Amino acid sequence: MSRPPFSPPGTTPSAPASPARPGLSLSRPAVRDPADRRTLVVGRGISVQGIVQDAERLVVEGTVEATMIHATELAIAPGGVFKGEIEVEDAEVAGTIDGTLTVRGSLVVRGSGKVLGTARCRRLQVEDGGQITGRVEMITDQPQSDIPPRQLAEPVI
Repeated sequence: MSRPPFSPPGTTPSAPASPARPGLSLSRPAVRDPADRRTLVVGRGISVQGIVQDAERLVVEGTVEATMIHATELAIAPGGVFKGEIEVEDAEVAGTIDGTLTVRGSLVVRGSGKVLGTARCRRLQVEDGGQITGRVEMITDQPQSDIPPRQLAEPVI
């Protein structure tokens, strides 16, 4: 008797794939299914300190203290705490982040969320009850410089 293929929690099993014939290579789609992302979940009551590498999605339900993390997505659940520095594409904060958060896309602070320290983002949404204490910097496509552009092109003698 054969067992059905494993499906991560929250997903539905798909129909079994037809067996590949020897000599044929299977091509992967260009867009990755969210279920295929390398996800690190730090559960409630768990504390993690140190360096996190190669996680595309970080879900914090417990406590994480890290020096610098690069990921695609950050989700801090209610009661979750992140301390340190992180750079992501998108972030949703329903717990607490204390440190430096750089979000190249959208930062959403839920009603139970707290951002302490420095937050840099391109788009910001704060729900009623969400808190930001510290510094907020909006990322723009224009370079920030106090020197007018024409002075940058002139040679220094």
